[in-house]
Amino acid sequence: MTGTNRNAGTGTHAGTGTHAGTSAHAGTISRRTGLAATAAALVTGAATAPVATAAPDRSGSSRRGRALQRDVEALVATGASGVLAEVAGAHGRTTARAGVADLAAKGPVPWDAYYRIGSDTKTFTATVALQLVGEGRLKLTDTVERWLPGAVRGHGNDGRRITVANLLGQTSGLNDYITGDSGDFTPEGYRRTRFRSQTPQEQLAAALAAPPQWLPDAHDPAGERRWGYSNTNYVVAGLVIEAVTGHPWAQEVHERIIEPLDLRDTFTPGTSSYVPRPTATGYTYFPEETRPTETTLGFGGGADGCLISTTRDHGVFLRALLGGRLLRPAQLAAMRRTVPVRDWVPAEGVRYGLGIAWRPVAGRKDGIWFHGGTSLGCVSEGGVTPDGTTSVTSAAFTLRLDSEKAHETQARAARRLVERALGVA
Repeated sequence: MTGTNRNAGTGTHAGTGTHAGTSAHAGTISRRTGLAATAAALVTGAATAPVATAAPDRSGSSRRGRALQRDVEALVATGASGVLAEVAGAHGRTTARAGVADLAAKGPVPWDAYYRIGSDTKTFTATVALQLVGEGRLKLTDTVERWLPGAVRGHGNDGRRITVANLLGQTSGLNDYITGDSGDFTPEGYRRTRFRSQTPQEQLAAALAAPPQWLPDAHDPAGERRWGYSNTNYVVAGLVIEAVTGHPWAQEVHERIIEPLDLRDTFTPGTSSYVPRPTATGYTYFPEETRPTETTLGFGGGADGCLISTTRDHGVFLRALLGGRLLRPAQLAAMRRTVPVRDWVPAEGVRYGLGIAWRPVAGRKDGIWFHGGTSLGCVSEGGVTPDGTTSVTSAAFTLRLDSEKAHETQARAARRLVERALGVA
């Protein structure tokens, strides 16, 4: 499904602007480097912020604009059909695009394209949970059993040994519900299941069908430092938020983050498989396939990865969060307490906090904060400076799973885009 092009041309621009959106949804993929096994479930059915007020300038004449333009073009050169990226902060907004919105129609990626941010949703969910902690309604040391009695049991899984901190920090040992037969991870398998949704309870049941990777330390579960990325952690976190508040997770995200920050182009799409226009067609190179398959449609879970947004809105959120406008100091400090991780993203020195990660960047002594999200047909990559002054957000509308080399080449190009923009911020 292609997007309506409301802004013709290519290059960079700076400025602001919002527009209303409609409902949509899609499939998420684990951020881990093991691709086929974690992605297979997508086809088997397992898974008021200050902004600059300058008028748009798409000339790309600034040094920042020229550098960003080079980097989006480099990302397209790795095989992405189209790319949109934005750097925003005290200097205003600089946006660049390259490639096409659709391989057949050939029009440019819309400047205000909607896209699935995938696991970047986890940072929103963690923020809501930490707001509840700041209000005294939830504790990071609360167990899953405290809020969801009996929900995490069986095959050695034990919600009495898993705390809210373990869920948000990916230290619970819970298996990822995204599992399945990688042999069915094909274009045909995708088409069969692209309208199939799952409830959080179904996702949790899939994760609990096998013994956990580990159980957190019985004497200090919240202090567990063993780390393993699992979308299930955020499925459970969403259920805990609902148990604490008595409201749907989507309502809490809307009323606590989306509405206060005026994120008019960010929403929770429910069980819809659609992305609204304007957007760009999403493509996936399935394993061992030499041609891309259009994968714009699909279900993307819930609290672990369902949000649809824009580069502008996502950047507003990141700057508000690290700028201290969404969390109290104690909770922001808790979010930024990290453990070392390996084999998650192709970068050195990565550490994971509560729903957000840190890594070193050349040119910045304090590094950057980031998460990232992957869906069939779209890769969201971004970052924000530790003081929240500058953010980078991007969407590449192609997912390369045809080989580890192709996937990692695209990932490195997206990472360079973010690091170069923030390294000189």
